Amino acid sequence: MRHLDLVGSTTVITGAANGMGADIARLLAARGAHLALIDHDAAALEAIAGELHDNRVTTHVVDLRDDQAVFAAAAEIGDAHPRINALITCAGSSMLGNLDQLTMEEMRWLTDVNLWGTVSITKALLPALRAAPAAHITHLASVYALASPAGRIPYAMSKFAVRAFSEALRHELEGTSVSVGAVYPSGVRTGIILHGRYAAAIDPAVAARAAAAQAAMYHTEPAEAAARIVRATERRAARTMVGREARLIDVLVRILPSSYWRVMRRPLRDAVDTTTPVG
Repeated sequence: MRHLDLVGSTTVITGAANGMGADIARLLAARGAHLALIDHDAAALEAIAGELHDNRVTTHVVDLRDDQAVFAAAAEIGDAHPRINALITCAGSSMLGNLDQLTMEEMRWLTDVNLWGTVSITKALLPALRAAPAAHITHLASVYALASPAGRIPYAMSKFAVRAFSEALRHELEGTSVSVGAVYPSGVRTGIILHGRYAAAIDPAVAARAAAAQAAMYHTEPAEAAARIVRATERRAARTMVGREARLIDVLVRILPSSYWRVMRRPLRDAVDTTTPVG
């Protein structure tokens, strides 16, 4: 399978206003790629577009939970960009809390953002991607699509589903011009855990402590992760680990598929504790 040339054609990026999505946009704009940037945060999205100073960049304010808005945005992107050959889905959020602390509404909200938003934009753009001589879809899963920690049920559940969606779609599109891959980041300093949601039943101070404990374990800079994601897209890679923790956990779950939590429990103890009072 030949490598994908992202210069001179359009890459669509979701979650483009912050974190890895924004760094991917910066990297590709510097190379001369055309970009369609999607995010729900209008002000942050315009700030990124203004920073890029490029008339080959369009912005689209979309709530990915709204299927009608997603398909309308896909049509708008198709009108503005006749050659679309890459989709990178970075949009997502986090949720802290044990099952007895979380409501069904809270868990469904996260699944709508992380999973159904990814499915919706992929389905909406697939006809345009099929029309390209070669195209690639890169879905951001997570290391928690490989291993599920305590205290992260809705997040791990949604990311395992993104992994399953990516793999099944790759098999469906086998033999076509469109390839599909998933990226498994871990320990990327994007702020997702610090700015993510937590169950309303959790004391905010306890949630902040748990989030800070996990954030302190992160070592990979967003720009470094963005470069790996772009390279994976260009190489049309099916599976890419980002961050040393991801590579270690990938090996761990292969060696100890039913007991890896015994190894992960201790280093993640403070990061998953949403019940012990602060003090």
